Amino acid sequence: MGDLANSSVEFKPKKRGSGGGTEVNHAGDFGATLEDLRDLMELRGAEAIQKIQENYTDTEGLCQRLKTSPADGLSDNPSDLEKRGQVFGQNFIPPKKAKSFLELVWEALQDVTLIILEIAAIISLALSFYQPPGEESEACGNVASGAEDEGEAEAGWIEGAAILLSVVCVVLVTAFNDWSKEKQFRGLQSRIEQEQRFAVVRNGTVIQIPVAEMVVGDVAQIKYGDLLPADGILIQGNDLKIDESSLTGESDHVKKSVDKDPMLLSGTHVMEGSGKMLVTAVGINSQTGIIFTLLGAGEGEGEDEKKDKKGKQDGTLENNQNKAKKQDEAVAMEMQPLKSAEGGEVEAEKKKGNVPKKEKSVLQGKLTKLAVQIGKAGLVMSAITVIILVMYFVIETFVVQGREWLTECTPVYVQYFVKFFIIGVTVLVVAVPEGLPLAVTISLAYSVKKMMKDNNLVRHLDACETMGNATAICSDKTGTLTTNRMTVVQAYAGDQHFHKVPHPDQMNPKVLDTLVNAIAVNSAYTSKIMPPDKEGGLPKQVGNKTECALLGFILDLKRDYAPVREQIPEEKLYKVYTFNSVRKSMSTVVQLPDGSFRLYSKGASEILLKKCSSIMAGGGDPRGFRPRDRDEMVKKVIEPMACDGLRTICVAYKDLPASPEPDWENEAGIVSDLICITVVGIEDPVRPEVPDAIKKCQRAGITVRMVTGDNINTARAIAAKCGIIQPGDDFLCIDGKEFNRRIRNEKGEVEQERIDKVWPKLRVLARSSPTDKHTLVKGIIDSTVLEQRQVVAVTGDGTNDGPALKKADVGFAMGIAGTDVAKEASDIILTDDNFSSIVKAVMWGRNVYDSISKFLQFQLTVNVVAVIVAFTGACITQDSPLKAVQMLWVNLIMDTFASLALATEPPTESLLLRKPYGRNNPLISRTMMKNILGHAIYQLTIIFTLLFAGEKIFNIDSGRNAPLHSPPSEHYTIIFNTFVLMQLFNEINARKIHGERNVFDGIFHNPIFCSIVLGTFLMQFVIVQFGGKPFSCTPLNVEQWLWCLLVGVGELLWGQLITTVPTSRLPCLKEAGHALGKEEMIDDDMADDEQEIDHAERELRRGQILWFRGLNRIQTQIQVVKAFRSPLYDGIEKPESKNSIHDFMAHPEFLINDSVHNIPLIDETDIETEESERSDCNNSLPVTLNSASLCRPASPLHNVETCL
Repeated sequence: MGDLANSSVEFKPKKRGSGGGTEVNHAGDFGATLEDLRDLMELRGAEAIQKIQENYTDTEGLCQRLKTSPADGLSDNPSDLEKRGQVFGQNFIPPKKAKSFLELVWEALQDVTLIILEIAAIISLALSFYQPPGEESEACGNVASGAEDEGEAEAGWIEGAAILLSVVCVVLVTAFNDWSKEKQFRGLQSRIEQEQRFAVVRNGTVIQIPVAEMVVGDVAQIKYGDLLPADGILIQGNDLKIDESSLTGESDHVKKSVDKDPMLLSGTHVMEGSGKMLVTAVGINSQTGIIFTLLGAGEGEGEDEKKDKKGKQDGTLENNQNKAKKQDEAVAMEMQPLKSAEGGEVEAEKKKGNVPKKEKSVLQGKLTKLAVQIGKAGLVMSAITVIILVMYFVIETFVVQGREWLTECTPVYVQYFVKFFIIGVTVLVVAVPEGLPLAVTISLAYSVKKMMKDNNLVRHLDACETMGNATAICSDKTGTLTTNRMTVVQAYAGDQHFHKVPHPDQMNPKVLDTLVNAIAVNSAYTSKIMPPDKEGGLPKQVGNKTECALLGFILDLKRDYAPVREQIPEEKLYKVYTFNSVRKSMSTVVQLPDGSFRLYSKGASEILLKKCSSIMAGGGDPRGFRPRDRDEMVKKVIEPMACDGLRTICVAYKDLPASPEPDWENEAGIVSDLICITVVGIEDPVRPEVPDAIKKCQRAGITVRMVTGDNINTARAIAAKCGIIQPGDDFLCIDGKEFNRRIRNEKGEVEQERIDKVWPKLRVLARSSPTDKHTLVKGIIDSTVLEQRQVVAVTGDGTNDGPALKKADVGFAMGIAGTDVAKEASDIILTDDNFSSIVKAVMWGRNVYDSISKFLQFQLTVNVVAVIVAFTGACITQDSPLKAVQMLWVNLIMDTFASLALATEPPTESLLLRKPYGRNNPLISRTMMKNILGHAIYQLTIIFTLLFAGEKIFNIDSGRNAPLHSPPSEHYTIIFNTFVLMQLFNEINARKIHGERNVFDGIFHNPIFCSIVLGTFLMQFVIVQFGGKPFSCTPLNVEQWLWCLLVGVGELLWGQLITTVPTSRLPCLKEAGHALGKEEMIDDDMADDEQEIDHAERELRRGQILWFRGLNRIQTQIQVVKAFRSPLYDGIEKPESKNSIHDFMAHPEFLINDSVHNIPLIDETDIETEESERSDCNNSLPVTLNSASLCRPASPLHNVETCL
C-alpha cells in the first residue's frame, strides 16, 4: 500500500523496548513477524490461501505460530497479552491532539467586532499620551477644558486600557467555554469507545472484552450485525457474507469461507452468518489503520510519548517515525465501530462542519438567520450614531463657533473622533448577540451530559434539539416496547395444543427427542442460558433472545441442550443457512453417521408452514399436511396464539439422501417438503413503564407507530396493551404486503400521494421488511399533507434498520440489543433499550428549544434598550450615557453569564403538555415579542427620565455635555447601575416564555441560575463602588442604591402587568426567527452541488461527470424557477442516506430484487452524492420525461422519481 505503509512497518516492532536485539527475539517467540502478517493481510481470495499454505501450511499452522488455539483461544495470562501488545501493536489509534487553550483564545480573537474595538482602544491609548501644548488649548474650544481642572488629563489612557482589558475578559470566557465543551466531547467519545465490546474466546470460554484490549492471536466470534474491530483470518464460518464497501467501495456483499476467501478486514460489516476469526492485525497495522495513515489525518501526540520511552534512535528511524506519526493519529480513534459517520470527529464544530449532507439543524438555521438580521440592524445603527456625532461636532465647532482647524489642535479633534468611533463600536457590540451561539452550545452540551444519566447517549449534538420537535416516532416492538426476555408459554405438538408448557410425559418421546435436537443444533451456539447472577433471580439469556426462549423451552421439558452441542460441535455443522430478514428462518444441515443428511429449520410460523408437507402426529410418525390442514392450523392454533400477543415459531426437519449429494446452493429446493415438529408461542411481555410513556407522547402531540417483523395479530395485541391503539379510534393496522399494495402503482413504484393516504392513520405495520420501514419513514418526512413538515424519530436495533435510522430526523439505536451497524447509523443510543428513555429525550429536546427562547427573550430586551439608549443619548447629548467599558460589561453579563444561567434550566414534565413547535415555527413567538417590547418600554422610560431629569430627582450635578476626559459623574453612574439592575431582575422574568405568572417556579432547582444572578449583583456592586475611572463610575450612597434596586424590582411587577395583557389583543406583534426561506436554501443547494460534484469526480468517468453536471444545472435552474413561484420553502428536506453513485445507472428490475440484500452503505460519506439532488427532484420538478433511460430509481426505497 505505497511505501509509506511499508516504511512504517519496518520500524514498528523495533521501536518498542530499548535495543534492537530483544525485539527480534520477541518476534522470534512467535512464528510470524508483524511484516509477515501485514503482507498477508494485503492479499485476497486465492492469493491469500496460497500464501497461507506456502508459509504456514494452513490456518491451524498459523494459529500454532501465533501460539493460540482455534478452539480455546488465548490464555488469560497478562504478561502474554502485554507482550503481544508490544510486538504487534495495540488495538487503538492514538487520538488527535486537542486544541490547546491558547489556540482557542486565538480563535476567539478573530471576532470582527472585537478586532475593531481593539484597534479603537489602541488609537485611543496612543492619543491619550499626546498632550497639546497648554496655551493653544483655548484655541481648540472647550475641548480639553474641565479635564485640567481635575488634574486628570493623564487619566485619559484608562478608557483605552479598560476596553482592552474587557476584550481580554470576553475572549478568555469564550475560549474557556470552547475548551470545556471540547473536553466534554472527548469524554463522551471515550465513553462510547469504552462501551464498545467484542466477544473473544479465552481459555475456552467466550468473554466480552473492550475492543481496545484485543490482541493478535485472539480468536473472536463474529456474527450478523458486527462491525469488525480488527483484521483477521476466518477459521470457521457459516454462510458468512461481509459488506466491504467501506474499504473497497464495492456494494455487493462478499461471501467468506475458509477455503475460498478467509480474509476479514477491520471496519467491514457482517451482513449475514457467523463464524470465528483469528485476529492477525490490530490498530494502525490493520487495513483501516493503514488507510487512515495514508490520509495522514491529525497532528497528534501519540508518538511523542513513545519517543521518550526509547533511548536510541538513528536518523532513519527518526524519519520513519515522522511518517508513522502521521499514521498513528491518522485513525484518531479506536477501531471502535462507533466512530461517528464523519470519521470519529469529536469536536462539535467539526461535526457540524463535516456534515453538509445533513442540513443545518432547524434551530441553528433559525438562529443564524436571526443573528444576521440583528447584526445588520446593529451595524446600521452604529454607523448612523457615528455619522451624527461627527456631523454635530464639526458643525458645532467649525460652523456655529466659527473656529479654524489648527494643526496643533488636530490630535485633540482626532481624539474626539476616536471617542465617537468607540461609541459607535460599542453600539455594535451590544447589538450583536454573540451570546446566541454560546447559548446553543452550552444548552446542548449541558443537555447531552444530563441525558447520559437518562440513558441517552447522544452521538450527534443537533439530534438533541431536533427531538424536541418530533411529531412521530416509529418504534420497534421487540426489546423497545417489550422486555426482550422471551419465554415459550404455549406449544402445539403431536396433534395437541398445550396452553402452558407441557410435562415431558405428555409428549411422545420420539417427538421430544427430535425437538430437542432440532432446537439445540439449529440455533447459534453463541445463544445459551446461564445460571442467574443472584439467588432466586431469572436465568440469564445470552445471545439471540428468541433462540434463548427455545433453549429455555428444552430446559422446561427437563432436557438439556448442552450434551447435543458437545456431540455435534459447531465445526461439524455441514451447512448453515443463517437467519436474515429475507428468509425469516434459519436452517442447519448435519451429516448423520450413515452418511445421509438431516436439515433442521425454524422460523416464522406462517412462512415455514408453507414449506411443510407433513407433520409429526401424536404417535411420533409423520403424516400428510395438506394446504387445507394448514389453513385449519392457522385458524385454530396460530391466530389464537397471536391474539394473545404471542410470537409464533415453527420448528421442522427433513431427511436428505447421501447420494447423490444435494445441491446446497439451491436453497429453495433444500428447504421444502419439511416435516413440522411443533409450533410454539413465545411471549415477550410489555415493559411496565411503556404504556405510561406512550400516553405522555400522545399527550405531547407525538404519534407513536409500531413497525415490527411480527405477525399482525401479535402486533395488534401488543399495540393495544401499550396503548398505541385504543378501542374506538380510527386507525390502520396492516402488514407489509398490504402496505406495499396500497403505496405502489401498477409498475411497482412507490407514489407519494398513495403513501399520504396511508400514513396519517397507520399505527401498526406488521411483517415489515427493512425496505418497508425506510419507505414509511421517507414517505412521512417527504409528505406535504399537513402544513407542518413531520419530524420523525425511528428506533432500530438490527443491521437492516440502518437505512431507516439514517433517513429519520433522529435515529435511536439500542445500546444493548443493537448491532454495531445500527449504532453507527443512529444519532442517539438508548443505553437501556427502553422506550421511556425516548420520552426523556423529547423532554430534553424541548427544553433546549425553550432555554434558547428564554435566552433570546432576555438578550433582545437588552439589545433593544442598550442600542436605543446609546443611539438617542449620543444624538442628543453627544455622548453615550453608557460608556464603552460599561457596555462591554453589560454585554458580558447579558451574553455569557445569562446564556449559562438560562441555558441550564432543568426540564419539567410540563414540557410534555404542549404540542411540538414544528419546523417552521418562529423562534420568537408573539408572547415573547410582547414581553420583549413591554420590558423595553419600561426600561427606556426609566433611563430617559433619569438621563434628562435625574439630576433634579437626586439633586446632583448633571452628567450631560461633559468635556473629554472629565471625571465620572454620579448622574451617569446611577443610569448605568439602574440599567444593569433592571436587566438582572428581567433575567428572572425571562425564565418563563409562555406567559406563565409564577416566574420563580422551580428557581431553586437551578443552582447555576441563582449563583450567576447573585454573582453578577456582587460584581456590579464592586464595579460601581470601586470601579472608578476605568468603568466611568463614582461611588453611590445607600439612598441612591435603594432607588436603583426599587426600579429593578419594578421589572418583576411590570412583568406581571405585561402578562395580564392578552397577546391576542395586540395584532401588531410580529413573530421573528423563522426557518430559512426557499431562495436561501437554493443558494446553499447550488454551493452544495458544486462540492458534491467535486467529491464524485474521483469516482466517475469523464462522460458521467459531464452528464451529471448537465443534470445538476438543469435541475438547479428548474429549482430556482420553482422557488420564485412558491412563497416559502416548506419541507426542508434532509437528504437520505446514499446508496452508491452507480445506482443512478442501475436497472430498476435488478434493484427491486436486490434491494433487500443491498443495505445502503451506512458509514461512507464520500459516496454520498447524487441522491440529495434526486431527492429534491420530487419537490421541485413539474417536468416528466417518459424516457426510462433518463430516470432510474435509486432503489425501490425511493419513488421512481420523474426527475431529469
